[in-house]
Amino acid sequence: MPEGDSVHQLAARLRPVLEGRTLVRTDFRVPRYATVDLAGEVVEAVESRGKHLIVRTASTSVRTHLKMEGEWRVYAPGERWTKPAHRARVVLATADAEAVGFDLGEVEVVPRADEAAMLAHLGPDVLGADWDAATAVERLAASPGVPLAVALLDQRNLAGLGNVYVNELCFLRGIRPHRPVGEVADLAGVVALGRRLIVANRDRRARVTTGVDRRGQRLWVYGRGGEPCRPCRTPIERGELGRERVDAITDPQERVVFWCPNCQR
Repeated sequence: MPEGDSVHQLAARLRPVLEGRTLVRTDFRVPRYATVDLAGEVVEAVESRGKHLIVRTASTSVRTHLKMEGEWRVYAPGERWTKPAHRARVVLATADAEAVGFDLGEVEVVPRADEAAMLAHLGPDVLGADWDAATAVERLAASPGVPLAVALLDQRNLAGLGNVYVNELCFLRGIRPHRPVGEVADLAGVVALGRRLIVANRDRRARVTTGVDRRGQRLWVYGRGGEPCRPCRTPIERGELGRERVDAITDPQERVVFWCPNCQR
């Protein structure tokens, strides 16, 4: 499931392929941007911002969001793609490689000068150099009636945490995901632990929150509905938390939540 760490790793994979290289061909297979041509421009940066990937040239910023199905693959020039061409949304080709974005949930192309406005709705990036914990806490606290899991998933509060981390974070803090933000005594502690979790996993192939990097033992509650809680053996419960918006520019989605009714209050 793509979260901030997934996009951080994606940017790291694409950086040596694109950054500092001249684009010889681009193809934006989204009607709104079908006429955009960045051939001849040099890619100045490939960065992650929360769950968003940013590819930047001197004139233009390209933002993509994987959502659930999207991915980027890299091919040698002329190499046959391993996914159907009709599923490609963006092609960025240099003399040495083709980076192809398949099934991307969102594609946005704006003048470089408009990049800041495009990303302005996002809260502090948990993996960003400009991480600001105090601002994240302030934004969370501004909606005291919102369930904690919903508030943590709202990218306007802090950018990068997704369902896996939020469920695991709530368990580790002993808080049910349904509890209103205003009833959480130590929001700063929640935010700090959330960042520690994702930083610890940003370069791992598999997310680990239990400290045990073995299949089936890496997570405390996420995806374990009906299974016994690791510390107390009470069956893990599974539920949903409405369809409010998670991100100002993504579609509404239900929050699937997992919790231990004994360990989390």
